[in-house]
Amino acid sequence: MQLHPICSCIFYFYYYIYSEPKNLIVKIEDSPYIKNCIIKISEPFGDFFIFENFVVSEIAEGVHYNWNKAKIIVTKVHEYFGSKNLELNYISNRINSYSVSAQEWESFYRENKVKINRYAIVVTSEIGEMNTVVEKHFFKNRLKKFNSLAKAIHWVQK
Repeated sequence: MQLHPICSCIFYFYYYIYSEPKNLIVKIEDSPYIKNCIIKISEPFGDFFIFENFVVSEIAEGVHYNWNKAKIIVTKVHEYFGSKNLELNYISNRINSYSVSAQEWESFYRENKVKINRYAIVVTSEIGEMNTVVEKHFFKNRLKKFNSLAKAIHWVQK
């Protein structure tokens, strides 16, 4: 994989997703959308909410979210839908402060059969926006930043 020069120094490092003001980002469970949730998957590293055509993640405070953790969720989503070849939309609702290995998206594409059509990131800070720019270099499909959960859900449902 050829990295953009700006991203090359990040390849071996993790970047930090700063916590957003808690009063600006709404937890999915505190939103009207929760009534349409099919199943909730709770793990020590975060909560994942499965809807008809999208998944919302809320990673726990202080977690380092990597491909090993993501595989656990991918397996459970496969078990629920009964298919190894899924096409979903993904919303990362960044209500907590945690770190991510952006370069591990390459492992995601290599090792799994879930196709993410749209990837929405809900952030409200400048740092969160800058992190989204970095992630765009590693994600192969459509990725967009939003400042509200409602706007992200609307976009992934198009």
